[in-house]
Amino acid sequence: MRSILSSRGTSIAIIAVIYIAAAILGWFVYVSLGNTIQSPLWRLFLADAVATIIVWMWGLVYRNVSVYDPYWSVFPPVAMTLWAVHSGTMTLSTWLVLVAIWLWAIRLTGNWAFTFKGLQHEDWRYAKYRNEQKPFMFHIINFFGLNMMPTVLVFLAMLPGLEIIGGYYGTTWLTWVGFFVCIGSTLIELIADTQRHRFAREHKGEICNVGLWKHGRHPNYFGEIMMWWGMFIMYLSVPSLYETVCLGFHAWYITGPILMTCLFLFISIPLMEKRQLKNKPGYAEYKAKTRRLI
Repeated sequence: MRSILSSRGTSIAIIAVIYIAAAILGWFVYVSLGNTIQSPLWRLFLADAVATIIVWMWGLVYRNVSVYDPYWSVFPPVAMTLWAVHSGTMTLSTWLVLVAIWLWAIRLTGNWAFTFKGLQHEDWRYAKYRNEQKPFMFHIINFFGLNMMPTVLVFLAMLPGLEIIGGYYGTTWLTWVGFFVCIGSTLIELIADTQRHRFAREHKGEICNVGLWKHGRHPNYFGEIMMWWGMFIMYLSVPSLYETVCLGFHAWYITGPILMTCLFLFISIPLMEKRQLKNKPGYAEYKAKTRRLI
């Protein structure tokens, strides 16, 4: 079994089958709850949660939390596209949301596939929790913290885009501003990851301090944060101040990008920097003279 899992291609194929099965079951949940739960958003969230549970269960089978990793970038474009087809609202605003989310997803999923080493390898962050926690506590952290929490955060961040897709809204200058923020964010992530991969290949074990990494310690995280703020900016174009009450503008949709920002600032970045300070002697100096994000 382990020799099979060491094959990167076989591992990707296994994960693809798992995700297809999760998508089919999620769609079944969404459709079957149609007569029970009136809100399509709640049905979509429950379908998302069920699909996450399927992925989590297979992570247990393979003893590898990394089975969940591509879910972050795979679910949003698929869900938003199906949402658009289901809503039947193929306006310009809808197309802009779909273009933004698909470009972001292709880039992020492509980066995952490029760095993925196979199911025999588990991301160091997950391995850290597995090694440091007792089995029962690890499984609690695994289910709620490493699988379900990211699913909830991404769903909250998707709400502005889902709202745009679900309504017959026109396009304003704010729609375009948000769209170009999303596109720019994806471009920043692509450039940052390309520079990092090239630097790691040519300077093994050294600190990447070229290109965007010369101006910020985490330009890839900056791009990810701005992607979801861009989606929210697009949503701000939906109602004018006068129409806010009439259209049911949900100001609390800002929760998604705020929580995304907090996730990277207070969890992802501290974890990464603690590891870098431990493993790379010159990182403390790099940290002292280089800004965190911008």
